[in-house]
Amino acid sequence: MIARVTLEIALRKEFDYFIPPELAGRVDVGSRVQVPFGPRKVLGCVTAVAEESDRPNLKPILKVLGSQTLVTPKVLRLARWIADYYCCAPEVALKSVLPEAVRQEKPGWRERLFVRVLPGHGETPRLPKRQQEVYDLLRSRRELPLTELLERAQTTAATVRRLEDKGLVAISAEVSERDPYAREHILPTQPLPLNPAQARALAAITAAMDQSPGGPAPPQSVPGTAAAGAAAGRGPGGKVFLLHGVTGSGKTEVYLQALAHALEQGKGAIVLVPEISLTPQTVERFKARFSSGRLQTLVAVLHSHLSSGERHDEWHKIRQGRARIVIGARSAIFAPVEPLGLIIVDEEHEHTYKQEEAPRYHARDVAVMRGQMEGATVVLGSATPSLESYYNCRRGKFTLLELLERADDKKMPVVRVVDMRQTVRKGKMVPIFSPQLHEGIARRLVRKEQVILFLNRRGYSTSLECPRCGYVAGCPNCSLSLTYHRQEQKLACHLCGHTAPVPALCPNDACRNPDIRYAGLGTQKVEDTLHKLFPHARVVRMDSDALKRKGDYRRIFSDFRAGKIDILLGTQMIAKGLHFPNVTLVGIIYADLTLHQPDFRAGERTFQLLTQVAGRAGRGDVEGEVVVQTFTPSHPAIQFARRHDYVGFYEQELEMRKPLSYPPFSRVAMLTLKGRNEDKVRFSAEHLKRELNQRLADFEGLIVVGPAPSPLPRAETFYRYQIMLRTPRMSALSLRLADILRTLALPEEVTLAVNVDPAGLD
Repeated sequence: MIARVTLEIALRKEFDYFIPPELAGRVDVGSRVQVPFGPRKVLGCVTAVAEESDRPNLKPILKVLGSQTLVTPKVLRLARWIADYYCCAPEVALKSVLPEAVRQEKPGWRERLFVRVLPGHGETPRLPKRQQEVYDLLRSRRELPLTELLERAQTTAATVRRLEDKGLVAISAEVSERDPYAREHILPTQPLPLNPAQARALAAITAAMDQSPGGPAPPQSVPGTAAAGAAAGRGPGGKVFLLHGVTGSGKTEVYLQALAHALEQGKGAIVLVPEISLTPQTVERFKARFSSGRLQTLVAVLHSHLSSGERHDEWHKIRQGRARIVIGARSAIFAPVEPLGLIIVDEEHEHTYKQEEAPRYHARDVAVMRGQMEGATVVLGSATPSLESYYNCRRGKFTLLELLERADDKKMPVVRVVDMRQTVRKGKMVPIFSPQLHEGIARRLVRKEQVILFLNRRGYSTSLECPRCGYVAGCPNCSLSLTYHRQEQKLACHLCGHTAPVPALCPNDACRNPDIRYAGLGTQKVEDTLHKLFPHARVVRMDSDALKRKGDYRRIFSDFRAGKIDILLGTQMIAKGLHFPNVTLVGIIYADLTLHQPDFRAGERTFQLLTQVAGRAGRGDVEGEVVVQTFTPSHPAIQFARRHDYVGFYEQELEMRKPLSYPPFSRVAMLTLKGRNEDKVRFSAEHLKRELNQRLADFEGLIVVGPAPSPLPRAETFYRYQIMLRTPRMSALSLRLADILRTLALPEEVTLAVNVDPAGLD
């Protein structure tokens, strides 16, 4: 017997090895193996097993890692699709479906010493006072980890060893699982009654789960499908729903009851959330529902903030079938849940579902494809769906479910748009707070209500400028100005991490003006101003500069929920998914931040962000208010967000995109070349353009734009040029692109990255 193995080195091909007799029966599709490769020993994954090979003199597999195959055949098939569609090497795709912690050669289980009481034979001997206390404590608990026993009994290991010598206790090493949520006390919850819209949505989802064949779709239905829609909801695979529910409409309760239905069918489920900051609250709600009762199961959590050991143990809980519900950020879509009945993608519009390095997959689109392959039902949820998903509903590929009212008949918040051009007094700077927002905060503080303030820019000021000569402190590595961080007294680039001291004079030798000043604002400056304006308010800032330790997210959220914080100021991480009934005012300090970026999705992003942030207000008994500060109050994204009018925004945005054949009317592939010599990068981009024109001349409906410098022309010392391809047939184009890239000759120091369905155009 021979095994076909994909190695963990990027060679874009598989290699055959023979299975020695001593390993027969232990090697299967998905097994992790060690094989000889030249003089080295390398790790790989078995992707096929066959009777014979057409290659002579095969080398043997050296060893099999672990007793269980790690990659299931279904996930292996998904990895192949990712390699084809996202135009990357199969081994890169395969690496992404297995966390680093699980790929290690040595098993990553942690062993701990446990102490347990041995059954008594006759009378217990008389013990010294200290030993007696330890023994009594142990008898009441039967078994304890040694470290915990020493802590509780305030004793030493030597005392416990004496009890072992007397035959009263046994000390043994056992596998101890690391549970990131072990210390949390979670109270069980019961299903809530649903309103008519929620009940209709749940009925449609559970009916689809009941009809699901539970098996994979026939292979011929997969090739040629394009990601976010072509894994259509009507094929032999699972059905896809878009749950469009306004903020506070009770989407989570629909998810929870749909998950219960999956468990009743004996199936598991995956729940994706976009931001790691959303997981503490989400995990708590899901664990509380499934922590006891008939449908009790472990809920595993997978995300980048876990330690390597925690990730290892959580993953194996899923692989062993002990955790049947998985919650996590984008890579959780590869969790080895079998059989899989339901995939939920919450906040499906979020661009954080897109991976920015190879394989550049989009977790929402991979979820749709995995549902199609495994016959699982997929629910995409959002108050502001991506245009692509809503378009797929209009075309009948997905099924639209709507929750257009808030749960418990709560009112949507009143949104006031403030034109900041009116607040500028002659010769004065623009204030951070308009009179309307300042007054609103003061009123809430008197009434003991809470406020959320949103500004999607960290730091103190966005740039350091000289008013006399126009000098701007720029990053030496990137086409960006440096951001001033006041607490650390430094200038920092938020892209490459470069830092510089703050100059006392203008660095321009011909100027040397001491009156150099900071322009623009970030969250640190807003925090400073809040302390001056409202000295008695308890203000907490939440951005990636402020959150340094692992538990900071959870601590701040629980303090805010407990009413220990009056004003929560933050960046994108406070914008969505959070439910705080006492928040009655949300202030959006600078709504135009994402509006004027050179990206066709700038309006869509702004609309989504404003709607999501506004949705944090008025979730309790008091009606909420949202103050949106902007310099372009008449922009459609701001006006439609003010009226909570998603469909109106969708229609006008489609009108704009259609003539240019932008998504959802086509799909985009961005080819980015980068290198340290700008001339070489430009020359390579022009060469690539000629190759594309020549070799894709017969590809119908293809639009090729560029080459041109990227919107960010230089990043981390690399010059960047881009070519944009637009086509309605991306799967076919990806396969043709892969062929072109295999034979494309580029200078050694110029690299090319292919990004299919990019989230942004930078």
